[in-house]
Formats: sequence, structure tokens, C-alpha cells
Amino acid sequence: MTDFLIGSTLVADAVSRAANVQVMIFDVDGVLTDGRLYYGPDGEMLKAFHTLDGHGLKLLQQAGIRTAIITGRRSPMVAQRAQELGLTWVQQGIHDKAAAFSQLQQDLGVGPAVCGYMGDDVVDLPVMTRAIFAAGVPSTPAVMQPYLHWQSQAPAGAGAVREACDFILQAQGKLAGLVASYVA
Repeated sequence: MTDFLIGSTLVADAVSRAANVQVMIFDVDGVLTDGRLYYGPDGEMLKAFHTLDGHGLKLLQQAGIRTAIITGRRSPMVAQRAQELGLTWVQQGIHDKAAAFSQLQQDLGVGPAVCGYMGDDVVDLPVMTRAIFAAGVPSTPAVMQPYLHWQSQAPAGAGAVREACDFILQAQGKLAGLVASYVA
């Protein structure tokens, strides 16, 4: 098993869990975005996505890890960003995330023992408590801390997803090779 240090704390359980992830699922608002809701002059909802997070998702895909979204809100911008990044499975407007997680498993032919999830609030707990690896962001409420296996240092919408992707890739021994491919 690869040791992964965050500060001076060894997170062996999280590493062990992340090493098994074959499908990584993300919430959108408060994970892939900063969680704030922006509205344009005509009432349209706007979202900002960080390129570091997007590249992290691409690195997971290059390593053979499928990427997915389960989110409570529906947005054409999420659909566009997911398409740009080539995400495997996207469900928006979901009020029952546990049911969506079950559907994802059926559609992709996987079980919870190979699925990870990154969320930020209690609405994500139905998936986080079923997945092998549950990741959070710094703004994740304290009440959720007992359910997290790992938490980013970077804020939501500004590198948190990239940190999670790098953590998973490091746990699987794939990060160094992917980084080296950019130097070659």
C-alpha cells in the first residue's frame, strides 16, 4: 500500500479505501463549484468550474477510473461541462441520491465497494455512507465529519476535486506515471 501524507497525518484507512475506487462520483454545488448560487440578469443560474478540477477528472479517466455526477440541481452548464470532460454518467435534478446511486451501480455493472463519492452536505450522506470512499471539502458541516474518510484542503470549486483525484491516483500508485507522461 502507498503511504500518502497530508501534513503530518498518515491516512492509511483513506488510502486503502481510495485504492479500490473504480468509479468516482461527485456532487456539483459545493464540490465542483464553490457552492454559491449566481444568477444572471434574466434569472439564469450561472456556475463557475475550476480548470484544475477538470484536469483532475481527466487524469482519473486516463487511469481507467470512471467519473460521474449525482446532483440535486439541474443546469445546462453542468451538462455542458460534463460533456466537455467526458464524464461517464450524469444525473441532475436528483432528490433521492441513494436511488440514483443504485441506478449508477446497475448501469455501470459495479457495486459500492468500488465507488467513491465526494459531497459537501447531509443530502450527500445516502451515497457517502454506501460508497467505499467518502470525500468532503473544507466547508463540509461538522455533523458530517464522522462519515468522511478524507477531506480536501483546497476549497470547493477551487482545487478540492483535483486534490481528491490526486489522492485516489496516489493511493492506486498511478499518479507519478501520469505526471511523468507530461514531462516525456
